[in-house]
Parts: sequence; C-alpha cells; structure tokens
Amino acid sequence: MGAKYELRGDVAVITLDNPPVNGLGYDTRRECSAGLDRAIDDAAVRAVVITGGGRAFSGGADIKEFGSPKALAEPNLHSLIRQIENSPKPVVAAINGTCMGGGLELALGMHYRLAAAGVDIALPEVKLGLLPGAGGTQRLPRAVGVETALNMIVSGEAVKSDLLAAVPGQKLLERVAADDVVGAAVQFARDKAAEHAAGKPLPLVRRLEARHRDPDAYFQFARNMVKGMAKNFPAPAKCVDAVAASVGRRFEDGLAHERELFLGLMMSPESKALRHAFFAERAAAKIPDVPEDTPQRKIAKVAVIGAGTMGGGIAMNFLNAGIPVTILEMKQEALDRGLATIRRNYEAQVKKGKLAQEKYEQRMALLAPTLGYDDLKDADLAIEAVFEDMGVKETVFRQLDEVMKPGAILASNTSTLDVDRIAGFTRRPQDVIGMHFFSPANVMKLLEVVRGKATAKDVLATVMALARKIRKTAVVSGVCDGFIGNRMIEQYFRQAGFLLEEGCTPAQVDRAIEKFGFAMGPFRMGDLAGNDIGWAIRKRRYVEQPGLRYSKTADLLCEMGRYGQKTGAGWYDYQPGRRDAIPSPQVEEMIVRQRAAVGIAPRKIDDEEIVQRLVYALVNEGAKIVDEGIASKASDIDMVYLTGYGFPLYRGGPMCYADTQGLFNVVQAMKRFARNPHDDQAFWQPAPLLARLAAEGKSFSA
Repeated sequence: MGAKYELRGDVAVITLDNPPVNGLGYDTRRECSAGLDRAIDDAAVRAVVITGGGRAFSGGADIKEFGSPKALAEPNLHSLIRQIENSPKPVVAAINGTCMGGGLELALGMHYRLAAAGVDIALPEVKLGLLPGAGGTQRLPRAVGVETALNMIVSGEAVKSDLLAAVPGQKLLERVAADDVVGAAVQFARDKAAEHAAGKPLPLVRRLEARHRDPDAYFQFARNMVKGMAKNFPAPAKCVDAVAASVGRRFEDGLAHERELFLGLMMSPESKALRHAFFAERAAAKIPDVPEDTPQRKIAKVAVIGAGTMGGGIAMNFLNAGIPVTILEMKQEALDRGLATIRRNYEAQVKKGKLAQEKYEQRMALLAPTLGYDDLKDADLAIEAVFEDMGVKETVFRQLDEVMKPGAILASNTSTLDVDRIAGFTRRPQDVIGMHFFSPANVMKLLEVVRGKATAKDVLATVMALARKIRKTAVVSGVCDGFIGNRMIEQYFRQAGFLLEEGCTPAQVDRAIEKFGFAMGPFRMGDLAGNDIGWAIRKRRYVEQPGLRYSKTADLLCEMGRYGQKTGAGWYDYQPGRRDAIPSPQVEEMIVRQRAAVGIAPRKIDDEEIVQRLVYALVNEGAKIVDEGIASKASDIDMVYLTGYGFPLYRGGPMCYADTQGLFNVVQAMKRFARNPHDDQAFWQPAPLLARLAAEGKSFSA
C-alpha cells in the first residue's frame, strides 16, 4: 500500500493507494514523492496526473499514524506539496472521489485540478479541534474566495464539487468531468504540457491573492459569530485568525502563522478530547473476539413490538434507512396513537424543510401496522419495546419464539433488565440480543448493544453493521443491571441526592454541572425523563440490594405526585406549555424536612465539589465496568456518555476527563469523599482498576 505508478503515453499517473480513503500516511507520501521524481526524471513524460484508488481521492491524514513519529517523517505533507509546486512539468489532480483535509491541501498544491461530479470536498479539521495544518487556510481563500473558504474551514462541512465549480471567480477546479475524470485529466495534462512547453510559468495557488472588500469588518463579524456559536471550542476562532492572515500577508508569513496556531490547538485539552472521541467512535465498532469478516445475517424486514414513544422512534430509524417495518400493538387505539405520532414527527420535518414530502410518503409506505403476532413471522429482526417489566417481557418473547422464523434475531430494548434471563424465555438464546435505544430513539445517536452469554457472534456482527446503516453509534455492553449507561447514571443520581441532603438545592446542583458542560443537570434531566421511571427502578433495585444507601428525597418527590414536566411539577415547577424550570418552594421545604429527619446539618458546598462528586461517581463505576469486562475498553464508556447522556464533547467523556485530571488526583478526591459521614463511604473506595492505574502512574487511555 502506498501509491501506484503507470504511464498513459506521455503522461504519468500516480494513484494514491491506501484503503479505505487513501490516507496520506508515510508510505503513501514516500511513494507519491518517488513517483513524482520518476516522472520528472523521465524525458518521455511531459505531465503528471495524481488521483486516488477506489472511491476516494484522499481523506487526509492516515488516522493509523495520528500522533506517531511517522506522521511527521519526511516527506511530510508540507514537503510533498512543495515538491509538487516545484515540478517543472504540469501536475494535475484528478479528484475522483472524497477529497478532504490533507487530501484537499495536497490538491491545492497542484498546478491544476479536475473533479468528478458530486464529489465531497472539505477541510474538516475543526471537528477534531484543529485547523488545516498544511496550508489549507492560506491556499483555499486564494482559490475560492475568502468568504467561501472561511465558511468551509469554520464549519468543516463538505461541499459538492459542482457547487464549488460554480463559485464566481474560483480557481480551485478547472472543470467537473461528467465521467472518467482520470481520462479527462490525462488529456488536460497533455494539453497543458504543450501550452507550457514554450516556457509559460505553471500556475500556483500560493501566487494568487486573497482579497476582501472590507476585511477588518468581515473578520470581526466572523469572530463575533464564532464566539457565540462555539464558546467552549477554541478551534473555530483560530480558524478565523488563520484565514485572516491570508489577506494582506505574504504567503509564507501566513503559512507560518497557520503553523503556530495549529501547534497550539494540537496541545489544547479540547482538541485532545475531540481526537479521543474520534478514535473512540471507531474503536467501539471493533469487538475483540468477533473478527471483521464474521458473516452477517440478512436484515430485509424488521418488526417492532410496541407503538409507544420508544417503539415509534425505533421504527423510524429503519424507515429512514429504507427498511420495511411491521409495528405491533395489542389494542387498536394504542396502534392508532403510535402511527399518529410517527406521522407528526415526519410532518414536522417536512414543515421545517428537512424532509421532502415525497420522502415522507415513501417512508410511511414502508410501515405496516398490525394487532397480530402472525404478521411478524417473515421479519428478520424483531425488537421488543414494551413496558420495563420482566413479566411483560416474558410474554412477548415467548410469543416471538413461537412465530418468528428460524435465524431471525430477537432483540430487547430493555434499559436495565437481564438479557440472559430474557433469552431464557426462548428456545433460541443464541439469537437473542439487547438493542437499547435512547429516547427520543429517532434522534439520539447511541445504541447500547447488549451481548448475552449465549448471543451468537454473527448476531452481534449483524446488529453492529445494522447500527451503522441506521446511523447509530453502537457500543457493546455485557449483561449487568443497567448495562453501561444506566448502571453508571445510578451512582451519579445517588450523589445528587446526597448533595441535596447535605445542603444543596436542585438548582445549585444543576447550575454547577451545566456550567461544567453537561446539556442538563440531574434534576432537570429527571423532570424531562419522568421521575416515576427512576422511582420504579429504585423500588426493584433496593429490594434486591437492601443495604445500598441512597437519599429518599427522590422517593418523597414522587409520593407528592411530582413526576416532572408531564405532570407540570417535579424537582421544579412548570407553567403550561413551557419547559422553563422554576425553583419550587414546596420541594425545597421537603428537602429541609428530609435533612432534619436524617439528622444532617446543612453546609455550604461549592461548585467544584458538586462537579467532582457527580463526575467521579461516573468514573469510579465506569472503572468497575471495564474491570468486570462489561465494557471492553474505557473509551466505550466515553462514547456512551458523549452520545447518550449529554457529557460535554470538549471534555471527551468521563474516563478521558479523568485522564486529563490525572488518576492520582481523582483517587485523592475520592479519599476525601470517603471521609464524609453522610456519603456512601464504601462506594468511594477506588475501583481496583482505577487504584491500580493511579498507583502505576498510568491512564485509562493506555
């Protein structure tokens, strides 16, 4: 793997060959450089075309080398681009497919560029907390104009080649080829070789001028916009600074400024967190004992049992992917209600212009409602989304076992219950798996895939591949009460309850953790989800674990009928038709009474203690989950919390955040909490894995 060299008459064609996206790793750069030297030294070669193998030109840096010495080994990307610019023979980019990041920077260094129609072109580095580091912030404004370039660089979003070719005055693309872009580029290169044979200098993007009619006002406006939209991420503002340097500065000075900004961002905690999340998402798809070439079962039809909020949302995921769904309910009115909700969700998208009317009609045509299990017999996958009660689950799975065809996958959407026990209700435990969607299921990215002790490897491989098809981030969990996410969140909520008893108000706790970066605090989250859900789980769990300490404030709240937004009252008061959380004197009086009942004198608690107790509770339980093999790696826990629980992306997830704080410091904080007589001292004993890593000076990421 690297690059291939071939001759097409008097034109050398160098094809980047590093599947799947032709990442610009060391071997690829070295072989591309060698091919260019070979072409220049060959008197019979008049021009060079560089293209990509497969369906991509180049996706940029090779993620396998990210952060390693190979990423900077010569020829690095800067050196390769300079070599191309200095070629005495025309070098033409044949952009045959995806052209992103370093791939676009490489193309910008060539003398000419042709692209296939409909190709995605982008500089997405900002999504990793970085900016383009190989001249992208200096060359792209010169090629497509300052405003187009800045929009692309700050957003990181891809733009189609056809749209870029239509930008007035652009110098990025010579043309868009209807078909065979490589053939078109070879002929174009041959023509340009003849044109430059008389000594006409080859064009370079770096020689163009980046202009704006009012640069000072424009860049100040851009900085103000970015400041409001990306307050916790430094990269977008630095992108503005880098692009601003392309206007009115010499190219080399702008390049030096870009490099300085790039290196500063590379060391920032936000970029480290974003890069961690990038790699963690890819690592989550890799299961240690399930090879990538494991055969998969065909999923052409899906059945969903339950047409409530969760069942309807689950069904929409498959409809969106073009997979027919049969949805089952026991009563016609419940089925009608569920179908009406699905329609409303789609109609809202149509109204906002996010979905074409034709697409809406196509998706609804794939949905078949039914009141009978017999109508599910042809489905390849059945997903149960009924009430969270083991007796109800048993009834459903015994029915599915009777009607579903051999080889069909039977999945439970349970959020806490024992998947092995559920599998035991069937005669095919190897076909049973957990597929825990998060609410709203048609929006949330996370899918916890729960692997039972009997779950077949091909079932697991099939569900993981299916998750990608329906655009979910799938994380594998073993079987335990609550799996990864809900098992950890229990400890988070327990700490929130203890904080109330010790002196906090719900609003104070929520403000502290939201300032840290959570989408919402524990008490607002409880009100949104429904406090009665947690109440039902506690009734079951604390009967099974009678010695487990917790604050009774949440139970007392539910006994008052304050279930949250759906009842207009929870930890907060709510006005009809509004979601604003208004502190409730009634709740605060209840908390004061509970403190007195358990004999606790309130004390002043600062935000740092609130955040540490809530976040480190997640970390300690997460460490236990990894140590027990429920999660195969700490980064899987981070993906669960980033995509399912609103953990701030710029902090990388609870385990990544613990690494940035230093595990020694995390353990020291836990020792302080263990001395608190009103907390659960036993819980604050560091998990064995955490204690071991801290003692050895290591991190979860290691």
